[in-house]
Amino acid sequence: MNATHALLYSYAVPFTEAITVKGHRQLLREGIIVALKTSGEEHTGYGEIAPLPGLHQESLESAEEQLLEVLSKYEIIDHRVLHDGLFPSVRTGLEMAMINLDTAVSGKAPAFSDRAAAPSQLVPVNALLFGDTMQVIQRAENYFNIGYRTFKLKISAGNSESGIRSIEALHNIFGTTIELRLDANQSFSLDEALYLAGEIPEGIIAYIEEPLTNAEEIGEFHAKTAIGSALDETLWQKPELLDHIPARALSALILKPNRLGGISVTLELARWAKKHNLLTVFSSAFESGISLSFYSWMAASTSSEPAACGLDTYRYLKDDLLETHFRTENGVLDAYKLYREGLKVNKRDLKLTSLWTL
Repeated sequence: MNATHALLYSYAVPFTEAITVKGHRQLLREGIIVALKTSGEEHTGYGEIAPLPGLHQESLESAEEQLLEVLSKYEIIDHRVLHDGLFPSVRTGLEMAMINLDTAVSGKAPAFSDRAAAPSQLVPVNALLFGDTMQVIQRAENYFNIGYRTFKLKISAGNSESGIRSIEALHNIFGTTIELRLDANQSFSLDEALYLAGEIPEGIIAYIEEPLTNAEEIGEFHAKTAIGSALDETLWQKPELLDHIPARALSALILKPNRLGGISVTLELARWAKKHNLLTVFSSAFESGISLSFYSWMAASTSSEPAACGLDTYRYLKDDLLETHFRTENGVLDAYKLYREGLKVNKRDLKLTSLWTL
């Protein structure tokens, strides 16, 4: 059933603390919510368009301008609007709204793979650690006490000694009871990364996410250290490298749908990862529960044993846009339950900006 109306809303949710992404310091998370409605407004499907300054090339203003162009050009919102010229955030939001509308009409959750995911499927979540060693340990202990067992530690070439101390402290406190991942955000040269690897006790980290400024050297880094890497930014900066970096040098793909360019593009990468025996780690760009609930169902639907995902970012937003706020329980997500709750948006927190008849 096709949508007959499209409503656009804007939102602005404060962060719990200032967030800095690639030099862009932000106090608010802003975005656009697309609501596709059937005749008589019997069914509604919501999607989120939320480019993040410092991560996306498009601004929120340019994303909105492109969205308005799509709505003015197409009489029917279907797969034909999802062309390659769309901004990643716009395509993701439109595709999400279309899929959610199908769910609202059919009553069936989307099948993102040939495997039928159990409705009770639980998806673990990794907790994000950053700051000096004292802050890292305090955050880790708090997370551990509420059930988290996978942690991602932010490290950088400019502060590698602090990172090494934090890694050692985490290992001394938790040992093998946790899985520790590192995220270097492409900050290390090959020599700097080799030094870091030499200072880390063997076998205590799962992988390093984007270890190198020059991703072409990841194969060499693995050959010299036996440490696997995960690709995140490289997947949209230089997607051609996926066919050139040896798969044996990789441990995971970090999948951010709203930066990669949509749901279908992300699912293709998840299939590639499965074919090469890599983890698929679904991640967000500080989006609301509308997107997080959708991504959690993607994670549950594409793997019989989902990897711990980067969907804990809701903790950095002071509010959510759902009637029932997105949440974890003991460090895991009840993906089916959350997806269903993610279809119910609290419109009191939204500002209607335009209404379109399709």
